[in-house]
This record gives sequence, C-alpha cells and structure tokens, in this order.
Amino acid sequence: MTIVDLLARRRVVPVVVVQDPREAKPLAEALRAGGLPLAEITFRTSAAPQTLAAMAEDPAMIVGAGTVISADQVDTAVDAGARFVVSPGFSAVVVRRCHELGVPVVPGVATATDLMAALDAGITTVKLFPAEPLGGLPTLRSLAAVFPQVQFVPTGGISAANAPAYLAEPSVLAVGGSWMVAQPLVAQRSWDAVTHLATEAVALASRPRR
Repeated sequence: MTIVDLLARRRVVPVVVVQDPREAKPLAEALRAGGLPLAEITFRTSAAPQTLAAMAEDPAMIVGAGTVISADQVDTAVDAGARFVVSPGFSAVVVRRCHELGVPVVPGVATATDLMAALDAGITTVKLFPAEPLGGLPTLRSLAAVFPQVQFVPTGGISAANAPAYLAEPSVLAVGGSWMVAQPLVAQRSWDAVTHLATEAVALASRPRR
C-alpha cells in the first residue's frame, strides 16, 4: 500500500506526542478499537523512537514518524519501524534520505515556493502546515488552484469542528490532527475517551466530498 493509498483510505492521521513509552501499546489498542489503526509519532520528545517501536510491534497498526527534520532522524525512525515519514517543512536532505531507504515521505509546505521544491523532488502529496495559522481553507484553495496535481494533508489547528470542511475539499487527501490523542488524554491514560474520539473521527472521514 502506498502512502497515497493509506491516506486515501483512512483520511485522518492521529498526530501523537508521547512522553512515556509505556503509553504506546494501550494507545495503539485504543486507536484500533476506534477503527483508526494509524498513528504519526512526532519526534518532539526523547520517548518518540521507543514509542514508535512499541506501537509498530502491533501488526494491525500503521505507524509513521512526524516532525522529522534531519537524515539522522529518518534513520532512527525507520530503524524503529516507521512505515512513513512526515516533516514540518520541505528538506531536500530528508526527502533524499527517505528515497534512499524506500520509505514514503510527506514533506511540509507553507508556500508556493515550497510546493515547487516538492514537485522538483517528484513529490505530489504534501502536508500543508500549519494549516489554520497559514489562513486555513482560503489559503489551501488558492494553492490548490495553482497546483492541481498536488494532494494536501492539512495539519496544524485541525479539529473535529473544522476537519469536515477540509475533508470536503477535492484537493485534500487526508487531515492530520491531535484532538483524538490530545496530550492530557494520553497522560491521564483516558483510553476510552481516545477510542470514542477516534470513532467520531472515522465517521467524519467517511462523509462524502463536496
């Protein structure tokens, strides 16, 4: 399954920040129970590689690494079992290393210049980040009009309230969000709440495009 196939099928990517690797397995179980066996583990904490490795042990989970900003982090993520890599911006170094290792990469873009760099690298699926601070749907639509060959994964400020509007856009492949795996829920081990919110996210993602 390609990254495009994966994102087209799930349409919502839980963006996870974990401080304690012991939270990994019950978090994976909670997401799976909610019908969302997918997670992007952000490399913002020292616990990220161990957390990713623990979640990747679950054969039903598809786990990737997020906030990857260097080739060394690409290596660490892939060694831990990452099935895909997401970066907050466009880095030719990160993209090249992902290509060398054969791991799908979704680089972040914020401008038309970023998009042109991604296209030069042969990439047509990108993360619009941070989506809401950049201007939200009007910005997305403006970029999509100029780059109709690109599929976007808006992330940053995406919530249960505004996700449906993004997902209805023809240019949006999926959205990334942390509302169903918010840090307080994970820290308090509120796994039933995670499952409930994941179930709701799956329902949001199943709505037809406009």
